[in-house]
Amino acid sequence: MRQLSLAVVGIDYPNKRGPDRRFELAMCHEGEAIELRPEPDNRYDEHAIAVYSCRGIQLGYLPSERAVLIGTYWRQGHTTIAIFQALGAKVGWVRVAFDGEQPILPPVAVDAPPTSWDAADSDYGFEPDWIPPDD
Repeated sequence: MRQLSLAVVGIDYPNKRGPDRRFELAMCHEGEAIELRPEPDNRYDEHAIAVYSCRGIQLGYLPSERAVLIGTYWRQGHTTIAIFQALGAKVGWVRVAFDGEQPILPPVAVDAPPTSWDAADSDYGFEPDWIPPDD
């Protein structure tokens, strides 16, 4: 079966106890074990799946449409193993494998220089309006 990279949302919400979610995500290392816990009694989403670090601290939730997919796989008898993949600006990422397979992190994409000018271009040594030096 295939492997999936899944977003972890709600990372800026506080936990009831312990460190906040973003802090705990920052403490996670690539490849570290992650636990997915169904929350069928969640009052906002009956399909909710909470994401926890190996230290038992909640990191957030899987997005609703992905939680339905993972929940369906679980009901069909599939098992999952999840590991921490990365922390983005607005979401965390976990890698999930099925039926006893070990998740494998995908290769990291190398950022290519931008093809059109924007504020980040100065990081690449390009200035849109060349100003000659005073001689």
